[in-house]
Amino acid sequence: MTKNNIEGWIVFCLITLFCGSAFWVSTTFDKMPPILKRGIQPADFPQIILVFIVIITIAMTWFDPIKVSKRLDNKTLGSFGLIALFSILTIVDLFVALGVFAAALSFFWGEKRWNFLFGIGIIMPTFIFFLFDQVFEIRFPRGVITNLWYG
Repeated sequence: MTKNNIEGWIVFCLITLFCGSAFWVSTTFDKMPPILKRGIQPADFPQIILVFIVIITIAMTWFDPIKVSKRLDNKTLGSFGLIALFSILTIVDLFVALGVFAAALSFFWGEKRWNFLFGIGIIMPTFIFFLFDQVFEIRFPRGVITNLWYG
């Protein structure tokens, strides 16, 4: 096995491990009683997406193997750090985490216009919240901001 081949398999294994872990977590979601079920169960959508990601990863590994030509750059490592920050901030509130993550990632990738960063960090999470809360009638996990809205 060549070095690139080993690195490609490492990437494949990491993606598959992540998807398997996330799939396992999704099996812990509460089931809705059949009388209240108007669509799919809460775990169905993430599980479908995770299976799709694994299928695409298998196809990518088979038809277009990953060739790692250089080490991770600072933007990639910084993006991983922002994902970790997002995970930590979800303890405070999902929408605080979403706003901070989206604005910080945009800034980190080079967006310097404050009106766009404001839109990405404040307006989009607010729009997403009200779209899902008012239109789709989906309640989000409680946090600092959502407690103000849900009471």
